[in-house]
Amino acid sequence: MRLRRSFRLVCEPEYAVLVEALLRAEGYVFAPEEFSPFCRRLEYGPRPLGASLAAFFGYIYIQDRSSMLPPLALAPAAGECVLDMCASPGGKSGFLAQLTGPVGFVLANEPAKARLATLRANLHAVNLTHAATSAYPGQDVPLSPGSCRAILLDAPCSGWGTARKNPEVLKLWRGEKIGRLTALQRLLLTKAAELLKEGGRLVYSTCTTNERENEEQLRFAEEVLGLERDPLEPFPGFVFEERAGGSGALRIDGDKSESQGFFLVRLRKPVSHAANHAERDARGWNTPEPFRKLPKCNSPGQTVTLETLEGDCCDPGLLPPGLAVQYGEQVYFSPSRASAFLSPGFIWQGMPLGRLTGGRFRLAPRLRSLLPCPANKGKSLVLEGIKDVQDLLRGQSRMTGLAGREAGLWWRDLPLCLVRLSQGRVSAAF
Repeated sequence: MRLRRSFRLVCEPEYAVLVEALLRAEGYVFAPEEFSPFCRRLEYGPRPLGASLAAFFGYIYIQDRSSMLPPLALAPAAGECVLDMCASPGGKSGFLAQLTGPVGFVLANEPAKARLATLRANLHAVNLTHAATSAYPGQDVPLSPGSCRAILLDAPCSGWGTARKNPEVLKLWRGEKIGRLTALQRLLLTKAAELLKEGGRLVYSTCTTNERENEEQLRFAEEVLGLERDPLEPFPGFVFEERAGGSGALRIDGDKSESQGFFLVRLRKPVSHAANHAERDARGWNTPEPFRKLPKCNSPGQTVTLETLEGDCCDPGLLPPGLAVQYGEQVYFSPSRASAFLSPGFIWQGMPLGRLTGGRFRLAPRLRSLLPCPANKGKSLVLEGIKDVQDLLRGQSRMTGLAGREAGLWWRDLPLCLVRLSQGRVSAAF
């Protein structure tokens, strides 16, 4: 049985038609997935999907279709804050950020240094500026108890559900190694239960078919931690197995679903006493609307006015609500919801926006989401042909007639990236 090749569109709704047109212009054929309007399955490609222009410019994220389900199961509301406890490589964090929208906030936590670098690179590539990262062991994330309404715990696991693609995992994860994994999973579940606000929800998921890591951990969460199962309805387009975990916990049959084997369950923390849930939480959790006033950034960096970032190739008005903060020459974005959610002293990193040197701001080349529209202002090179864009990426020079050192590159009405200029000629694409 083959694995379906699936991906997500990662763009503003008004750009979806253009992103699909960009894929089709390169010869890719795809169809909608049944379970989400963001998701597509590839039916034909002239070359690997990762080599497409849409992938290069961060407008699609290639992801196994099963691994798209945990964010959909958590179902964050627009404007909500979400903790992703074990986030790398970032596919689920990115999907969560799409679901919360730009006035929400996603904290993507990953303790491993190499995996953290991958996580940050992937979030940056898809331009999700309202997501941030931290590097704590998941069981030690220093957030206040009861502060989280929505947590995704896609736990480290044996990966048995990926055996068709990685058959060695069945030999690698056996015996005592499984015992160490299940112990870590319980530590993570215990921490998640501590962080959950009463009435808050937690999605626990794995890409393994091992019952010790799935159904037994569900029983631990219910019987020891006191969490309650919030039954999930089966997602269309998948085949699910019947197991001892009972109703509401989903185990994906990988072979029949043409995807990885996967397990997921949604849990809630019971409300132990009467509470006025309509009242605004002191930390701002219950307010999905954007803040009217921006709170101070909880970091020692120097705040930079958004006007400082404005230029021919950067429109800071396209940023979500938040602040720009400078560390050395590097400028990072601090979402409003982050400042309301994270405790003083919590170490985290927002999205890098670019560099500020000598009073001049230079936008990060891949942040196409901040390129000013050519019709309004800004210095832009607008190309109509796919081959023209491909030629630039291959290093072919092109005269533009534009002054200065850089310009925004567009394909029709779709922003792509910054390009370097030398005497009016494109000398390289970033």
